[in-house]
Amino acid sequence: MNNQKISTRVMAGSAMLSALAVVLQFIEFPIPLLIPPFIKFDLSDLPPLIGAFAYGPVAGVLIEFIKNLIHCAVTKSATVGELSNFILGACFTATAGLIYKRHKTKKTAIIGAFAGAIVMGLASIVSNYFVVYPFYYKAFMPEEVVLSAYQAILPGVTSVLQCLFIFNLPFTIVKGVICALIAIPIYKPLRKILKQTDPS
Repeated sequence: MNNQKISTRVMAGSAMLSALAVVLQFIEFPIPLLIPPFIKFDLSDLPPLIGAFAYGPVAGVLIEFIKNLIHCAVTKSATVGELSNFILGACFTATAGLIYKRHKTKKTAIIGAFAGAIVMGLASIVSNYFVVYPFYYKAFMPEEVVLSAYQAILPGVTSVLQCLFIFNLPFTIVKGVICALIAIPIYKPLRKILKQTDPS
């Protein structure tokens, strides 16, 4: 099979996964009593993770980019939320894809996905503290309102940064872990289809 055919099939597979990621990004919901209602859970990082396993880390990051680019059309955060989502998703899929690419086994897929979840969680603190929340303070909710949303769940917190470590860090890691737990068992059945476009 020549490189042009491989490239075309990889593009087609990535496009399919991007479309699925877009759909999953619209299926989001809050988790009451555990995280403030303006933070919602979705599984839109699942298709990019599968793409990173099948086609490599670059493909995973590209799927994250396409997903968020399309979602910008209906943004409620002047694209800042989408920017953050892309940064976090890119950290997740790139880490998982890079580890899996070095030695393609189920064990490295698990290690890569869980490592990616941790990296994504740590990146969420930086992204939210320096990018997303400062924008929200100016455009939507003052800092004290954001803090009060966290205090409604845990009255003892005293700063947004503290809240990011207590709430956002574990929430984001768990989100990545859930995507990993779904991706690992379904990747093998999908492997025959996806590997038809795998250039490696």
